[in-house]
Amino acid sequence: QVQLVESGGGSVQTGGSLTLSCAASGYTYSRYCLAWFRQAPGKEREGVAAIDADGSTSYADSVKGRFTISQDNAKKTLYLQMNNLKPEDTGMYYCAVTNAHTTVVFTWGAAYFRYWGQGTQVTVSS
Repeated sequence: QVQLVESGGGSVQTGGSLTLSCAASGYTYSRYCLAWFRQAPGKEREGVAAIDADGSTSYADSVKGRFTISQDNAKKTLYLQMNNLKPEDTGMYYCAVTNAHTTVVFTWGAAYFRYWGQGTQVTVSS
């Protein structure tokens, strides 16, 4: 059974930083894409960042230069370091994984990811 458990969300002011973690277990893909998505109230879920088994990464334009995705393969943990946070970064952040060779699946959208965590809330105040 695949399990993804996010943590690290919270409330910060504009310009602050947070690091999200996602503890992953139960999947046996040798080729995979792990990703972070977010969803603000009343808006569609959008991709934030992704990483594949080779460590190649992909980012949404809105977070490039501010967010960094990384993984610890030994701990099977996914991270999202978020710096210079803005109010528009507010939302529920979800970790997701799917069987894929590259991060291109991330550009196709949330529907292509099979397993999801429950989410962790990030609130950025101005």
